[in-house]
Amino acid sequence: MKESRFEVLIGSLVLALAGAFLYYLLQDESLSAGGNDYNLRASFSSAQGISVGSDVRMAGVRIGNVSGMTLNKETYLAELDLAIQSDILIPTDSAAIVGVEGLLGGYYVEIEPGGEFDYYEAGDRITDTEGHVSLINLLSESFFAQ
Repeated sequence: MKESRFEVLIGSLVLALAGAFLYYLLQDESLSAGGNDYNLRASFSSAQGISVGSDVRMAGVRIGNVSGMTLNKETYLAELDLAIQSDILIPTDSAAIVGVEGLLGGYYVEIEPGGEFDYYEAGDRITDTEGHVSLINLLSESFFAQ
């Protein structure tokens, strides 16, 4: 009989943890694909490390995610769709840069805000972009340039 109570207790604990995890996921839903965001588009020469679901950040704070990613077959640029929280306004002279969290960290899109008082609207394209810069490529270029 004691084993049965122990199993019920452990089962209840597992269900409570699963419920808490589900609650956390639903709270974070406002930053994922949903009705509280708008889409911007950006083209990158290299979007290495970025995938659908990668963070979009401003000043290190997550303000959205990458909601789509395709290759433009005419320009050979990576086309990224960025889902941005609707309460975040992005000035029209802002830059979108592929960033990395340290040497082995994850990749994200960093928005560096400009100083304009005009803001992007849903469906607009960010024109000032910078793709991923590989540290190994930079070192090899400087080594072979000597």
